Amino acid sequence: MKLALNGAITIGTDDGANIEIRHAVGDDNVFVFGRRADEVAAIRAAGYRPAEIADAAPPLKRVLDAIGGGMFSPDEPGRYRGLVDTLLTSDPYLLLADHADYVATQARVDALFRDPAAWAGKAILNVAGMGPFSADRTIGIYASEIWRVAPAR
Repeated sequence: MKLALNGAITIGTDDGANIEIRHAVGDDNVFVFGRRADEVAAIRAAGYRPAEIADAAPPLKRVLDAIGGGMFSPDEPGRYRGLVDTLLTSDPYLLLADHADYVATQARVDALFRDPAAWAGKAILNVAGMGPFSADRTIGIYASEIWRVAPAR
């Protein structure tokens, strides 16, 4: 939210604060990717096999192999092996399931960024729509509704 308050255009899955941001700034001013809650449940019920996703996507597999093989931690080659193994065996947040959609969405972000006027327009709309998340407003609500204190004068 802090980034959106400063004009960043959100790219993320449709959960948590991203839902609130999307409602505040409009569907056209955020980039949403990934599985929805009902899809997540269906994927898990069907027996999610993230290694099959990696095997079917050679660029993703190469990156995972590089990370797990120590390319980014040559002094400690096994440092990230556990992370990669978790992604390939259980992937509790369905990161690999969302990967292809993320890549496609990032391509849309890149295309928008190449159009400075359109990018600026969305950035301005993001700032304008983020008023409900300002610290002043939030603290005011907490003070009156939760803490039940009056402002100092």
